[in-house]
Amino acid sequence: MRIKPMPEPVTPVTSGTDPHGEPPIIAPGHTFGSITDKISAIVLTSRVTVGWLGGFGIAFLFFLIFNGAVVYLLWKGVGIWGINIPVAWGFAIVNFVWWIGIGHAGTLISAILLLLHQKWRQSINRFAEAMTLFAVACAGVFPILHLGRPWLAYWLTPYPNTMTVWPQFRSPLIWDVFAVTTYLTVSLVFWYVGLVPDLATLRDRAHSKAGRVIYGVMSLGWRGSGRHWARYEMAYLLLAGLATPLVVSVHTVVSFDFAIAIVPGWHTTIFPPYFVAGAIYSGFAMVLTLAIPIRAVYGLQDFVTMRHLENMAKVMLATGLIVAYGYIIEAFMSFYSADTFERSMTLNRMLGPYRGAYWALILTNVIIPQSLWFKRVRTNVVALFCVALVVNTGMWLERFVIVVTSLHRDFDPSSWGMYYPTMWDWATFLGTIGLFSTLLFLFIRLLPMISIFEMRGLLPQAEVGKEPERA
Repeated sequence: MRIKPMPEPVTPVTSGTDPHGEPPIIAPGHTFGSITDKISAIVLTSRVTVGWLGGFGIAFLFFLIFNGAVVYLLWKGVGIWGINIPVAWGFAIVNFVWWIGIGHAGTLISAILLLLHQKWRQSINRFAEAMTLFAVACAGVFPILHLGRPWLAYWLTPYPNTMTVWPQFRSPLIWDVFAVTTYLTVSLVFWYVGLVPDLATLRDRAHSKAGRVIYGVMSLGWRGSGRHWARYEMAYLLLAGLATPLVVSVHTVVSFDFAIAIVPGWHTTIFPPYFVAGAIYSGFAMVLTLAIPIRAVYGLQDFVTMRHLENMAKVMLATGLIVAYGYIIEAFMSFYSADTFERSMTLNRMLGPYRGAYWALILTNVIIPQSLWFKRVRTNVVALFCVALVVNTGMWLERFVIVVTSLHRDFDPSSWGMYYPTMWDWATFLGTIGLFSTLLFLFIRLLPMISIFEMRGLLPQAEVGKEPERA
């Protein structure tokens, strides 16, 4: 009788450490199955946790406040806001620029880091892309409401009409419409294409018939064949190449809203790169603000490791230095130009009635983030979360300072005035935070927040047949 040899025990292949001694991108000990089980279980579990319900309830409450503020605004008009004759742009434009900036990190992480073959993006790109969509949706609300007659917002698009009333194509406000809608469309398609393989996984693992049908329709008939993967990778790469210039162009166009004006404090050529750097700065701060609690609540420390948090902290430090350089150059040029109006504008920011906001912005955007030079801070989760919150606050203050302090004192002292936000300004702003949080909670519950197939691609098993990379 022939005795068959006993099979050797199969041990999970670990991901090891980086050749340069850095922490691993994914914690060791995982297999294809363990990654799929861990991520899909968050979506497919039938039990809704009390924590999720509590967080969703608070977010939805603020969303209801937003709905109430918008309804009252449509009934009464923009007079319920604090805007006036010298400060025609108030919270609406401040919040618009802030939300657009937050939406930049998702496309940067997904598109640019994909083209640069940075594997550490694969654990955070999915919810960063979702954050982009939700932030752009919140941003798009404010210009429409600020029009005063939001039901005529379609006038901003070049639609065929019999009255031959066309938009002014030399206005940057018109190009804002093109830039933001293009950015939203490309980001949405890019996000959805990346979801298709994972939707097929949820389709195959769903416990209910409704789940299998819904995820089956959304997965577009994905079977995981070689032809499907070849077409997917080509489409994903093309979309990444298309989305990359949008990261630079969108906030550049937004900066033109200010830069082409003759208002002191706005009329400067440094605004386009300065706005782009600030957008990436605030965007990565928001990704950290979301990633740290999510990894703690759902136990995703194996997938979103300290290497991800430290790399994002380094990007935030680099872009923060660019923003600080912009502040220095802006102040230097206002005095070096010998322009009386530019000089008085800078002195007004530093010593005028809004000086508290200006120095708070210097503290939060320049001084406190310098702590990221120290590895002890970059690897401390609590400290990193606090720095990210500080930067988010500072970037909002920056937009407030740029908009309000440049408008409230114009060329003619007789037209000077003060801007004080009303409760409806705050209700609309906090309401959009509720809208953003509500969408985020629904996303976490209904879709995989981390890309399953990309995380599986980080394992050594996925590298079979490939030549080892040279250090």
